[in-house]
Amino acid sequence: MAELIVVHRDITEQRVDAIVNAANNAMRGGGGVDGAIHRAGGPDILRDCIERFPEGLATGDAGWTTAGRLPAQWVIHTVGPNHAAGQRDRTLLVSCYRRALEVADELGARSIAFPLISAGIYGWPLEDAIQVAVGTIADASTRVSEARIVARDAEIVERVRAVVEGRG
Repeated sequence: MAELIVVHRDITEQRVDAIVNAANNAMRGGGGVDGAIHRAGGPDILRDCIERFPEGLATGDAGWTTAGRLPAQWVIHTVGPNHAAGQRDRTLLVSCYRRALEVADELGARSIAFPLISAGIYGWPLEDAIQVAVGTIADASTRVSEARIVARDAEIVERVRAVVEGRG
């Protein structure tokens, strides 16, 4: 079981084994967290995405690439459901966290940093996105020893922290 830590920072600055990217199905970069990770990590991430995921990635699934210039060793890409576009199956969001941790275990990663998947431009309701993230990570059977939930917004960090502390 991973120790769950809430961090008020930029996910691209996290010194962990793997950073989780809230990607899109095409796996070619995008906006939000996806765009920030691709910009900070450089072109190697996109090249690896094209090579490893020529057909893209299914919603709820996860896969890895190099981290390029990021301080992490790997980027674990996962595609969350787009609530704003009508994808409202909560099990797909749960699967994103579960699959990211499974990929981390396959890689031998001991530390990982997550954004709140689907909570940005994909419009997943924030409180539920927090509940899914915290619950799924906290209940996962994984060899990851440290899992961070990272947000740049101080209010969101406090809301995540309250849910984490409420589980303790």
